[in-house]
Amino acid sequence: MPSLQSTLDDEGVADELAASQRSISIAEFFEKNKHMLGFDSGARGLVTAVKEAVDNALDAAEEAGHLPDIYIEIEEVGDYYRLVVEDNGPGITSEELPKVFGKLLYGSRFHKREQARGQQGIGISAAVLYSQLTSGKPAKITSRTQGGEAKYFELIIDTDSNEPEVSVDETTTWDRTHGTRIELEMEANMRARGQLRDYVKHTAVVNPHARIELREPNGEFKAERATDQLPAETEEIRPHPHGVELGTLLKMLEATDSYSVSGFLQEEFTRVGTKTATNVIGAFTDRHYGREMAWRTPATHEADIEEAVAEAVVNKGQDATDAFAGRVADAIHEHDRLAHHELAALVERAAAATTDETGTTFGDTVQEKAVAAAWAIVRDDRTADFYTLADEATSTRKDDGVIESFAERLAAKFDGEGRARDRLRRETLEEYVERAAAMTAEREDVSFGETARENVTDALWNVARTVPDDPPNVTAVADDRDTASALLSAMAETDIIAPPTDCLSPITADLVRSGLEKEFDADFYASATRDAGVHGGDPFIVEAGIAYGGDLPAEGSVELLRFANRVPLVYQRGACATTDVLKGIGWRNYGLDQPGGSGMPNGPAVIMIHVASTNVPFTSESKDAIANIPAIEDEIELAVREAARELKSYLNKRRSMQQRQEKQDVLGSILPEMADKLATVTEREELKIDDSLARIMNNVLVERRVENSHVELVVENNSGTSESPELTEIVSAEPTSVSDGARVVEMDGEWFIKWSPEVGSDDDSVLKYELADESDYDLDVTGIENAKLTVNT
Repeated sequence: MPSLQSTLDDEGVADELAASQRSISIAEFFEKNKHMLGFDSGARGLVTAVKEAVDNALDAAEEAGHLPDIYIEIEEVGDYYRLVVEDNGPGITSEELPKVFGKLLYGSRFHKREQARGQQGIGISAAVLYSQLTSGKPAKITSRTQGGEAKYFELIIDTDSNEPEVSVDETTTWDRTHGTRIELEMEANMRARGQLRDYVKHTAVVNPHARIELREPNGEFKAERATDQLPAETEEIRPHPHGVELGTLLKMLEATDSYSVSGFLQEEFTRVGTKTATNVIGAFTDRHYGREMAWRTPATHEADIEEAVAEAVVNKGQDATDAFAGRVADAIHEHDRLAHHELAALVERAAAATTDETGTTFGDTVQEKAVAAAWAIVRDDRTADFYTLADEATSTRKDDGVIESFAERLAAKFDGEGRARDRLRRETLEEYVERAAAMTAEREDVSFGETARENVTDALWNVARTVPDDPPNVTAVADDRDTASALLSAMAETDIIAPPTDCLSPITADLVRSGLEKEFDADFYASATRDAGVHGGDPFIVEAGIAYGGDLPAEGSVELLRFANRVPLVYQRGACATTDVLKGIGWRNYGLDQPGGSGMPNGPAVIMIHVASTNVPFTSESKDAIANIPAIEDEIELAVREAARELKSYLNKRRSMQQRQEKQDVLGSILPEMADKLATVTEREELKIDDSLARIMNNVLVERRVENSHVELVVENNSGTSESPELTEIVSAEPTSVSDGARVVEMDGEWFIKWSPEVGSDDDSVLKYELADESDYDLDVTGIENAKLTVNT
């Protein structure tokens, strides 16, 4: 059968193809690509739906200033699972609710530069789409705003138009005074129960202000509120100049109301004031206009500038001409170097002063001739100037003849038409140096290495002067991509204060540590929160925590907990930047086993990483993994290493204490035998082994001495540093005459004597008290490692 192409001419084929083209809605696209949103299986689809609903609930409650109270219920209903999520947020108005749940890419946070769990306006509507695709049933939503009636909706998404189709819209009764409830039925299973529970549990860990209850077919989980303190309220900010991309900058330039570049920088970006804008514009001017070479001015005996200027001036009278030429020459000789615009300004001032003195006017034409005459002399000896600069810039001293040849070739680049002002961009200067070096290498057989060429370029650029020309206005910059690119580069190279962090709500190092302590029974905990960084104009903060030892499993890889904007990342661990960074760290340096020296470390440890940003760069719409952005990866590594250094110190100290304990155990077994034999031989009382052992081991020795009603607690510090032990002596009779510095607390017929002495090296401290009656004693000592403490009571 003949093909379509064989039966139609070229124009007919084009018309046929054109007729088949049509646009598709975002909902229609995701209808066929639901795996991109994290709904690629029944097990994962259920976890993703819970995640999207809970994220929305937390954001809504926090924005309204309510402590989140979230209820999750999963129930098997015939061939499907029913998911119910309720919150106590502010509720959603009847006008907005259908679009919030029934329109993809509809939300309130996409354009805001402040931290939020939801960002794209896809999440919860994607769960509605998955539900209707797999069960054919509408989403059932109840919502009530404060003081309003509860409204009930049933809706689906029209995938052709990406608009909600509402089948039920009515008033209902609901026991919550405000909040939202969504009910979805979907094709799902509970094979991912572990991931589901991990998500809910870890959400509770990083959101201690929330109460979360989960009920599912095989059990319940409830996380009570651990604090009544809401996370710090975030503030929307403008983008930061560092990290903005060229396309974004062009878009901002076209949209701004500012006329000047200075106004644009200060109005559209954060952390840009007048001084910073001036610095950016200076760097921008260098890139856009270039700089003017500033030549070394000749000495008085080297050139007669006064005569040259006088010859250039005509019809002004001898006395006035001489006064003007003299002023110009004197002013030039006051400068070590001069650029063309500096010379022009100098001549203008000399003309004004001479006019005031003589009454003779030196107009623009005369000034231009005077500038030309003086400039010809100033720039005449370029070769000698270049020779001095090149000789000083090259660390390896080259033959004078070679440097002179190089200087001559470089000076020749400034000959010819259009070079009168000697204005050029840095890249042009680099090209001149490169070509002069190449010709010198070819003719003189002496190479100028890359470092030497860079040093010469830097030396020449540093003596050049920034031009006084006004920068182009915003419209001119927006209309020219190269000019906008120069502005972007200037912004990137200018030192600008890091963005404010009030747009972010990090967990904080203390709460990272507290969360690990709450969730994991370990021996050691460490945490770190980095300063804010910038990517794409958006600030971000990276936090890390480590738990080690205790009940954590010693076999296998460490457990990695990943979070973004206080949301656990459950899937795609292998595709996440956090995992890549961890694999690239040399963990053996920090005391963890790492087979082959790379990859995930092994050992009884949990590593937690949290990235907070106004725009977290996820690898896909499912928001399961963080993209490999170098700036973010660098901060992840620094945060992890900061916490890992504490782990290393702990492990080194523990190893030292273990060795110390082993030595003490050996001495503890030998000394009694030695003391017994020594007492037998000398026929003396047996020595106190504990005292001797403490002094040999440089330990802190704590002794109780009792004589009748008098009691002494003696702390003897045999170590090389000061110690601050905390002692609690518990007695069953009331103590009297207690030494200053101690305090006594009575509780249920027992007296607690609390004492915290400062004991210097090779010193001791004594607590004295008296007991009128017989008493039982119990002593507790803290603040000193057990391996460095000897208690003899």
